[in-house]
Amino acid sequence: MSQDKSVEVGANLAIGVFDGVHRGHHDIVGQMVEQSKREGLPAVCFTFDPDPDEVLHPERRPQALASVPERVELLKSIGVSSVDVLAFTAEIANRSAEEFLKWVRREYDVRGLWGGSDFALGRGREGTIDALRGIGASLGFEVHRVEPLVEGGRVVSSTWIRELLREGDVRMAAKLLGRNYGLRAEVVSGAQRGRDLGFPTANMVLPPGRVLPADGVYFVEVERNGTWLRGVSSLGPRPTFGEEEPLLETYILDFEGDVYGDLLEVRFVERIRALARFE
Repeated sequence: MSQDKSVEVGANLAIGVFDGVHRGHHDIVGQMVEQSKREGLPAVCFTFDPDPDEVLHPERRPQALASVPERVELLKSIGVSSVDVLAFTAEIANRSAEEFLKWVRREYDVRGLWGGSDFALGRGREGTIDALRGIGASLGFEVHRVEPLVEGGRVVSSTWIRELLREGDVRMAAKLLGRNYGLRAEVVSGAQRGRDLGFPTANMVLPPGRVLPADGVYFVEVERNGTWLRGVSSLGPRPTFGEEEPLLETYILDFEGDVYGDLLEVRFVERIRALARFE
């Protein structure tokens, strides 16, 4: 197993994909961070790349809510000491839950492990949270189960957030994420359609493998060099110009300057309408 282990002494640990680092993840990681503060121990998040589903079920590979660097950044914002990334392989997937926890115990000197009620690891997801409690006790550490966060009668999950984004309901997705959903990419030279129509736009290459909100026009927030600006974005194929590939074009309000080559983050605040063809 190869990973960037950054803790050499005892630590509390939370393991998971943490895609999107939504409010449910905040509950799990936040409880671990608070306990670690009380005990004077590092709080470590342990995540995987690629997503285990990509290895185990490539035919239904999930689109991501956040890239690995974004996940690391978001988890650190909760207060964890470090985030370690394990390269997930078929060999790792075939390990038993006990084998995996023995390795984690040896590598991290784990004092406590945190997971949600549906958390499982090991071959065939045999290591449910209750099974892990027994294994952890035999290895000398406690496994903490965190009850799921429920919103409107439904458990907050990455799957639900993906559904909302694909429906264009970015406001509800933001409620579950705890922030507006965003895409981060470099501004490239485009066809400059907006400039031809009288309003220059920033054209962004959409990051591969990411969940895209439903096609449409959105009110957005744009982060540039640490400053947040307001804007309007068009996302999707451009029927007016006969283009089929999805594009993200953003007009930044009350801004004058060249953003070509800049790395921008566009966060979707509210969907205004669907895309329309103008003859």
